[in-house]
Amino acid sequence: MKTMLIYFSSHHGNTKKLAEAIAQADADVEICEVSDAKGLDLAEYDRIGIASGIYAGNFGKPIMKYVEEKIPKGKEVFFLYTSAMKLNSHTAGIRKLAEQCGWKVLGEYGCRGYNTFGPFKLVGGTSKGHPTKEELNGAVAFYQGL
Repeated sequence: MKTMLIYFSSHHGNTKKLAEAIAQADADVEICEVSDAKGLDLAEYDRIGIASGIYAGNFGKPIMKYVEEKIPKGKEVFFLYTSAMKLNSHTAGIRKLAEQCGWKVLGEYGCRGYNTFGPFKLVGGTSKGHPTKEELNGAVAFYQGL
């Protein structure tokens, strides 16, 4: 299946690491940072991955805006994310957008990511060493199971 995985990973590249692991495991997966995705024709792909670090409990605004405007109705999508804390509510906003846009949600995978935002920088950050090799392998296994 021809897949485009669009990601937003602005601090430590945590989410980019998930995207790269999946692309390395499957030659049919292309990845693109959202700021470089303007010219993509997403209608050419069988499914679209939407990946982001979590910012104030949600996917990043740049990727939310992009996918709302560019992903055609009826597309199969899946979500990937990294966050300092693993909570079930991180995909609530993107799931709501998927429903509004008529996308078919295939699933989601999330794991912890190294975080030095705000006051956490003063203590050297949280979730050091994440995503781990096991978490990267988990992202690949998730994708392969779609």
